[in-house]
Amino acid sequence: MTPATGTLEAQELEPVPPGAATNAGGRRQPRGKSATSLTPVSGLGLGIALTWFSLLVLIPLTAVLVQASAGGWSAYWAALTSPQTLAALKLTVGQAVLVTALNVIMGTMIAWVLVRDQFRGKQLLEVVIDIPFALPTIVAGLVLLSLYGPSSPLGVNWANTRVAVFLAFLFVTLPFIVRTVQPVLLELEHEVEEAAASLGASRFTTFRLVILPSLAPAITSGAALSFCRAISEYGSLVLLSGNLPYSTEVASVRIMSSVEGDKLTEAAAVASILLVVALIVIITLDLVSRRVARYA
Repeated sequence: MTPATGTLEAQELEPVPPGAATNAGGRRQPRGKSATSLTPVSGLGLGIALTWFSLLVLIPLTAVLVQASAGGWSAYWAALTSPQTLAALKLTVGQAVLVTALNVIMGTMIAWVLVRDQFRGKQLLEVVIDIPFALPTIVAGLVLLSLYGPSSPLGVNWANTRVAVFLAFLFVTLPFIVRTVQPVLLELEHEVEEAAASLGASRFTTFRLVILPSLAPAITSGAALSFCRAISEYGSLVLLSGNLPYSTEVASVRIMSSVEGDKLTEAAAVASILLVVALIVIITLDLVSRRVARYA
């Protein structure tokens, strides 16, 4: 009997504890690794990541919520039901929804053109799309004021109007949809579209059942980023919108005004509402993305 055979026979003769998993021959099955098992290096990396995330996100958000509740429910409710605050929240969320809806359409179209078409100036357009990412927001406000303000070369004056808020939101959020959809379009295989066409599917049917489900996660991710960026915008609005109460004052400006007036509880209350709205929109868009993918 060789050592290997002796080892095998010893394993066969080893008693099986009660409740242990066995195979058809009565032998104990080897234990598989737990799905949550971490190596020491992985555990260290996870700990560092959670600590960093807590310092940058969780702890500041918790501090805002604690500050919002510092004055009790009555003070919190009074801060939110203030007519000026309600007007700012309504304007901010309403304009952000409109801008996001427009960005979903135009951003997807721009991404499609950049991926599927070849034309002169394509590289220049690729650079221009990223300008809102690179420009400081106060510079973006100055650019928009020069273009749509009293000295506009276009002959319009939309400064200190709600149109100015819409244009500012649109300017700073356009790249999000384009840059999330574009990589997905690059990875789509043309053979799938050709197969659908060979089976008699129209272009619209191919887009609805083949292309759109693949783009849905990217579109919804870009839409969520666009919406959250819009409701938090401040710098580009300072020069263009005029920050008029009940007219062009947005939530971020309202928060800044409360901080300057030493009304930290009121500022935190408005910030908490923006946080809740952002979370609702992100979850809703995620559910829409999953449903579109499931439908396809």
